[in-house]
Amino acid sequence: MHTGWIYERKSLCMNEKIGKQSLKFTNAPYITGAASIAGPKEIDGPMARYFDRVSEDPTFGKNSWEEGESEMVRQAVMLAIQKAGLEKEDIRYVFAGDLLGQLIASTFGIKDMEIPVFGLYGACSTCGEALSLAAMTVAAGYADNVVAEASSHYGSAEKQFRFPLEYGNQRPLSATWTVTGSGAFVVSGKESNVCIKGITTGRIVDYGVKDSLNMGACMAPAAADVIYQNLQDFGVKATYYDRIITGDLGKVGKTILTDLLGMNQVDISSNHMDCGIEIFNNEEQDTHSGGSGCGCSASVLAGYILKKVSAGEWKRVLFVPTGALLSTVSYNEGQTVPGVAHAVMIEHHEMEKGR
Repeated sequence: MHTGWIYERKSLCMNEKIGKQSLKFTNAPYITGAASIAGPKEIDGPMARYFDRVSEDPTFGKNSWEEGESEMVRQAVMLAIQKAGLEKEDIRYVFAGDLLGQLIASTFGIKDMEIPVFGLYGACSTCGEALSLAAMTVAAGYADNVVAEASSHYGSAEKQFRFPLEYGNQRPLSATWTVTGSGAFVVSGKESNVCIKGITTGRIVDYGVKDSLNMGACMAPAAADVIYQNLQDFGVKATYYDRIITGDLGKVGKTILTDLLGMNQVDISSNHMDCGIEIFNNEEQDTHSGGSGCGCSASVLAGYILKKVSAGEWKRVLFVPTGALLSTVSYNEGQTVPGVAHAVMIEHHEMEKGR
């Protein structure tokens, strides 16, 4: 009898496995609440009016950049829960991550909430990783309500990965600007206008790039790989999606992505968008190739993309946050910078009137 139960569970899971790397959710989980928090440079960008909260103070009223990032995390998570019409006690798990060592931004941002937590590190792909795991958890019936969250901060990330801001290091035109922002999402079994239909989990892809100031070149091969695999696994063309949205490839990475997919006869020129390009006005704000960081894709998804999907303006979106898997140790020891990307299929759901 017990063996039969295991067999039934396995059969259910087998029905949801699509192709090599994808899952299709029979009972698609929904996004019932989302919140975006952004910092001072983001206020001057074209996405400013879509964010829920912005601050001209990079420390968000705290004593350091790191504490300020934790405050962004706290505000984003609590606001997303509030917008979903829930209390923190209703949340079964939090899947959260950032760019700092030992995920200290996430840790200190959510430690007082007393919610079970999974700390994630996927570099700038963390939002996609968090949403994927949250959707899997809800779709499998292990939770009714789960929070997915990701954040980054320009000051704290530059200090950890590159140079102290006081040093005034010159950045090449291929460099991106780490976004000070956070995005949080409540993934739930409760019906809403936005659902997650499926996911394609990315592989680590390494083209041998060693330039830590050219993140677009490091991440574009991984983005191309997971987008192509999503199309293959689900048997659809790129035009199936109203938008294919990458996380933070920037101008350099966008060109590489388009070329790599073109080699496989996949044309995304008409429906591709990159959060890193959209979040700043590159020319006026001197952000070079564009924006980057976990908070880039997370804040744009929460503030801008989901509003488009909820309203039905975009029916299907393939959301593909991209990450460069480096550390100060690996970089200083001369290692390459591999990339990873995760694809999340976000779709408009037409609810019955009166619900």
